[in-house]
Amino acid sequence: MTRFTAPPPSAMKGAGMTSQRARDRLIERLRAGGIKDEAVLEVMRALPRHLFIDEALASRAYEDTALPIGMGQTISQPYVVALMTQALHVDRVEKVLEIGTGSGYQAAVLAALFKEVFTIERIDELLRLARKRFRKLALNIRSKHDDGNVGWPECAPFDAVLATAARESIDPTLLDQVRVGGIVVAPVGPPGQQTLVRMTRGTEGWTKESLGAVSFVPWVKGVA
Repeated sequence: MTRFTAPPPSAMKGAGMTSQRARDRLIERLRAGGIKDEAVLEVMRALPRHLFIDEALASRAYEDTALPIGMGQTISQPYVVALMTQALHVDRVEKVLEIGTGSGYQAAVLAALFKEVFTIERIDELLRLARKRFRKLALNIRSKHDDGNVGWPECAPFDAVLATAARESIDPTLLDQVRVGGIVVAPVGPPGQQTLVRMTRGTEGWTKESLGAVSFVPWVKGVA
């Protein structure tokens, strides 16, 4: 696991909305919105989100909003990242698979909280950029370019799976890679009607709970 350290004030000169003050304001908004896990909040306070987006959008990095990252994809709203991470951050979850690396921001948050993080991205260009960010931040994250629908069977079982794209149901092939007692957090449903759900695998099947309405890019098969 990685501990992020916020840069000194001298390093933030002229940074505007990338400053530590902007980060602190974001964390207070997340806390006011119902995020209670202090470990998740502290990771997101320290992690430099502006490094995961285009420099032209850096001034908006600590707004609580999704932002474009190219290729028709977005970096998720910080509140949603916090909510999904909080839903996974429970006892006995150490090995996490993320479907949809995108910018790499969600995986970076996970890497600060969990022992092992695996992430899959179907768009090669996005994955290459994310890997550069992982190296810059010295993050121990295993990644691959593949179709997220197939998961990562050679590294299964996982304690948890987190999906950052929406579909109407999760592929059974992926669900089979979660251990009994494990968790899946994912957006499900058609565009405009998506719900974030947490599914827990029991000995006799899955239980599901809703975490609220969300809006994610659609889950697409294949690689690009």
